[in-house]
Amino acid sequence: MMKTIRTIALVGAALVVATVRPAAAQSASLQGDLLKDWTNMKTTMTKIADAMPEDKYGFKPTPAQRSFGEQMMHVAGANMGLIKALGSKATPPAVNMKATTKADIVKALAESYDYGIEAIKEQTDQTMMETVQGPPFMGPSTRARIVYATIGHAWDEYGVVTTYLRLNGIIPPASRGSM
Repeated sequence: MMKTIRTIALVGAALVVATVRPAAAQSASLQGDLLKDWTNMKTTMTKIADAMPEDKYGFKPTPAQRSFGEQMMHVAGANMGLIKALGSKATPPAVNMKATTKADIVKALAESYDYGIEAIKEQTDQTMMETVQGPPFMGPSTRARIVYATIGHAWDEYGVVTTYLRLNGIIPPASRGSM
């Protein structure tokens, strides 16, 4: 009887461990991590772009600053410009960089991220570690560094546009707990 109870307990413990432990077959990769972070950034930027009403896309906190729509287009343009440095076979989207409507700007932003997704998917961990000529302010850089610098730039701009939303009485999506 004791042997049966011990066997049942060991089998039960093994089942608990097997269900609680993450799958060992899933392993992280540089390319996979970059793709995941890039895709998450797309979601974050799309949500904040969607949060601003169409009639506020021309809003500027001061005359010297970019409008909300211009900030979003700045991110789209930077995404495409920086990701080109990866040397991808993916074709950058044909984006009207002078877009002013919410629909056109959100589309351009999404397309810039989709371009990055295609370019990152072409890479491997090894090619992500290769040095390429980055933009002048970065110089020679690994492809991974270029992707993370592009994500970092988007986070900087995200911080700026959260203020634009708040100045218009809009709570940013991340502050609502909807991210």
